[in-house]
Amino acid sequence: MELGIGIGWRPEIAHEVEALAGVDWVEAVAENLCADHLPDSLVRLRERGVTVVPHGVALGLGGADRPDPGRLAALAARAELLGAPLVTEHIAFVRAGGPLTASPGLEAGHLLPVPRTWDALDVLCENVRIAQDSLPVPLALENIAALITWPEEELTEGQFLAELVERTGVRLLIDVANLHTNHVNLGQDPAKALDELPVEAIAYVHVAGGVEKNGVWHDTHAHPVTAPVLEVLAELRSRVAPPGVLLERDDAFPPARELAGELDAIRATLRKAAPPAGSQAPVGSPARTVTVPAAPALAPPVSAPPAPAPSVSKPSVSAQPTPAPPVSAQPTPAPSVSAQPTPAPSVSAPSASAPPAPAPSVSDAARDRTAVAQTALLSALVAGTPAPAGFDPARLRVQSRSLAAKRADVVAKVAPELPEILGDGYRAAFLAYAGGRPMSGGYRRDALDFAEHVLIAGGPADPVARRELTYWWRDRSGSRPPGRATRLIRAARAALVGR
Repeated sequence: MELGIGIGWRPEIAHEVEALAGVDWVEAVAENLCADHLPDSLVRLRERGVTVVPHGVALGLGGADRPDPGRLAALAARAELLGAPLVTEHIAFVRAGGPLTASPGLEAGHLLPVPRTWDALDVLCENVRIAQDSLPVPLALENIAALITWPEEELTEGQFLAELVERTGVRLLIDVANLHTNHVNLGQDPAKALDELPVEAIAYVHVAGGVEKNGVWHDTHAHPVTAPVLEVLAELRSRVAPPGVLLERDDAFPPARELAGELDAIRATLRKAAPPAGSQAPVGSPARTVTVPAAPALAPPVSAPPAPAPSVSKPSVSAQPTPAPPVSAQPTPAPSVSAQPTPAPSVSAPSASAPPAPAPSVSDAARDRTAVAQTALLSALVAGTPAPAGFDPARLRVQSRSLAAKRADVVAKVAPELPEILGDGYRAAFLAYAGGRPMSGGYRRDALDFAEHVLIAGGPADPVARRELTYWWRDRSGSRPPGRATRLIRAARAALVGR
């Protein structure tokens, strides 16, 4: 299916996206959509014939655990609600610990790289097959940006992706901005990766902006698309005509004219990089041969025992609300609407390869080794345990600060009252809290835990702010929310004291 040129739909720019000319399709973060109704903006786009693709961020298919059935069911429900032709996720892990390592569960709140080893590939492929069996439409997986790399990797990124496609038949979502990020941060050659991966399996392409700070490229999705990223897009287009290309923007949203300008730059890059007519094999033709190292008969053990994950204690509250799954950003979408758009056509699997042969189940030993390695890394990043052997401690500190900063940003979005109550002291207080307290639930749970931490520590110093924070925490951590009369009394009392 040809998707065309698209843009990431976000609630903050819903109106601008609807008004943009030449947008063939949009992508929406799956976890930010309700399971039973769509925002009005997406309903209107679908009524105009605009395809909407759900993009998941929370499955963690690269993790040691098998995919959570509830998360898979939620992603499937959103695909059906949207009438989507496919769904997409990431080649990443987002949580670690738990029963496989007999340690507290840890949440990264971010996409972390999977080690490119045969063990990790075996685990990923089985997880992908489980997901494929649970979803009503084809699945495509995205390569991620990384600040760190695993020691003793056995495959290049292109080889890893080629083997994944060969074993599972999964489609690929290639993010050219992430290829550029890995070039700057890890020294990986985007052209080599494109030469090695099966371009005929590409479902679509992501393009996004970022920024370089102190020699490290941060894939922010909050800055304009740069020339080097467009150069990687041109490299890809010189090899294959991708079915779709999408502009991602997740924060610091610019005016509509700037978004339109970036879409125009993408179109111009694709036109200029297209090879002369007749000189390029069509999508679906046999892929070039890629030499992949032979898998060992038995995957090697983890090179060094990891540092143990710390004990994580839950704050004491009168009742524990159900934690929300980790989300990348935005608040709950708009209320229910009655329009029932026509489902988009389905996408068939790539014709370039036969359906993959059934594979044996991954050994428990492979999952255990992967679990131990991932838990050791995530514990070092979010709980301050020693860096596992072979990792660059300085680069781990950069990644750790990046994770804490993202936690602060997302908590401020899901609980905007917190920065309003704490004012300029919010960010410093949150980073101090995050430094020794890993996230073990969703961001809403994290917001409650942070507020309780501040109150237990005797803050904030301003008595009015402390009272407001106390009310905020009680309203959300109690067995039931306060009644209307209580809320009115509190609002009146706050008005009387000028807050």
